[in-house]
Amino acid sequence: MTTSPARRRKAARRSARPDRKAWVFLGPFLAVYLFAVILPVCYALYQSLLKVERSGPLGLGEPAVAFAGLDNYALALEQTAFLEGFGRVLLFGVVQVPVMLLLALVLALLLDQVSDRWAGLLRAAYFLPYGIPGVIATLLWGFLYVPGISPVNDLLGEAGLQPDFLGYDSVLWSLANIVVWEFAGYNMLIIVAQLTSIPRELYEAARIDGAGPWQVALRVKLPLVRPALVLTCVFSIIGTMQLFAEPLVLKKLAPAVTSDYTPNLSAYFDAFANANVYLAAAKSVLLAVVAMVLSFGFLSLVGRGGRGQR
Repeated sequence: MTTSPARRRKAARRSARPDRKAWVFLGPFLAVYLFAVILPVCYALYQSLLKVERSGPLGLGEPAVAFAGLDNYALALEQTAFLEGFGRVLLFGVVQVPVMLLLALVLALLLDQVSDRWAGLLRAAYFLPYGIPGVIATLLWGFLYVPGISPVNDLLGEAGLQPDFLGYDSVLWSLANIVVWEFAGYNMLIIVAQLTSIPRELYEAARIDGAGPWQVALRVKLPLVRPALVLTCVFSIIGTMQLFAEPLVLKKLAPAVTSDYTPNLSAYFDAFANANVYLAAAKSVLLAVVAMVLSFGFLSLVGRGGRGQR
């Protein structure tokens, strides 16, 4: 007895739906996601539409919260320093993200070549900086940047060089160095995980065909770790837009780092120094929108490139 196509489609749709057992396992995650992500985002959107109004002569009366519409967004976009912060982190990302991912890829490929005896030790050594909190890492590097304290400055001074790591033109790249040091090992582990999932038979087949180590790396390994590279690049784009802890700590050592140096810093100081949480919420929403547009734009670009190669 044969079933009709309509019944087969209906049965397929029914089997594709998660059953009650699946919802039991998904429930805790969905609850945490709702309360930790969705509700805070909705609350930030709500706060960004409010403002404080004061009544009485000279605005000295009791403050009251009123509906502001898009006034906070307009005010944020009118602030030149806030927009310059966006330009600064975009320049930071254009340089830092490729350098970090290239370093992570090279480390992963090198680890894939060493023996198992040393791979675990080297993997732990490369990953160790990621285990150090960003504040502590910035303090460590900050002391290496300060003239008169840093042994790096002393060594370069003996060579006739006088670098100013905390100057206006160089502090952004000093921050990039800290971020690369922190996260290259983390991205390397993601790429290593992808490399370990590649069947070894492919390497053997490539070697039988006469491919050397460089050809195996470039023509076999590199195309197959593309999903890991895309994932790490998206993480790095989002992390770049969220640049906060490193410039906040380095601000005490570098006068070039102002309260508007990055969009995150600008929102932070508006909320906790200027007591304008509604403007800070609007800036946070704008930052989230830009990060989302860049991430999905990159994924769309990579997706079109991947379809074009097929």
